[in-house]
Amino acid sequence: MLAAAIVAATMAAQAPPPQEPAGGPPPQWARNWPKPTNLQVLPKELTGQQVRDFMEGWSGSLGVHCDTCHAADPKEVGPNGWPRLNFADDSKPEKKTARLMYKMTNDINDNYVSMVDDGTAKVTCGTCHRGHLKPEAFVPPEEHHGPRPPAPGGPAPK
Repeated sequence: MLAAAIVAATMAAQAPPPQEPAGGPPPQWARNWPKPTNLQVLPKELTGQQVRDFMEGWSGSLGVHCDTCHAADPKEVGPNGWPRLNFADDSKPEKKTARLMYKMTNDINDNYVSMVDDGTAKVTCGTCHRGHLKPEAFVPPEEHHGPRPPAPGGPAPK
């Protein structure tokens, strides 16, 4: 049975990707995203694709979907039957929080991290959130509890 699974996996890995029929719809990844409106913290010259890429990174870092920050427009229905999101709408407090947090991470990177060593390690949403909407409390590992070691050349701690 294991051999059959290995053969099947090998054949699937070597199979050519399915081809779109001539004149068929473009693949999902080739979608043209509309020019963004109401950009308040992101650079206004970003394309729709670039904004979408930012949003995908943020949603992954927070473990959320678009509707966490963006309100649904019940008058507009998508092809899946669900209401479309109104990306320019500012009614959800989560969107205001996301903007504030974006400004905070930029401030930390520009004014603090850039002054440490070579400044290449940047703070991102994932630095704190790690896939959760609310960052989980940090609990130091057990081995870090206890007295500090003596400072080099100094007296032992009391």
